[in-house]
Amino acid sequence: MPPLDRFAGIDRANAERLKRGLHRIEARLDLHGMTQAEAHAALSAFIAASRAAGRRCVLVITGRGLGQSGLGVLKSSVPRWLEEPELRRHILAIAPAQPQHGGPGATYLLLRRR
Repeated sequence: MPPLDRFAGIDRANAERLKRGLHRIEARLDLHGMTQAEAHAALSAFIAASRAAGRRCVLVITGRGLGQSGLGVLKSSVPRWLEEPELRRHILAIAPAQPQHGGPGATYLLLRRR
């Protein structure tokens, strides 16, 4: 699984703000209850629409996924999907969310400017 935090392309101050949850969250996507196919499509559409709307910081909620079978399917799939070229080109930085925004069950995305 790819690392969840990635900050290449932004300065240290912005990276710290993102990690600490200090950027204003402009949109949220909750993937709870979706199949992998539904979640992947929803994530792609959400990122494209958020970037087109000029949003910078968004939150993707996967849930913790700590069921009987271990790590949740969406929790392990989302980081991999975010590294795919069609999504990767829209994203400047990725960081795990702070507890007040969902903690290990959510991820901050800092989107590139249009």
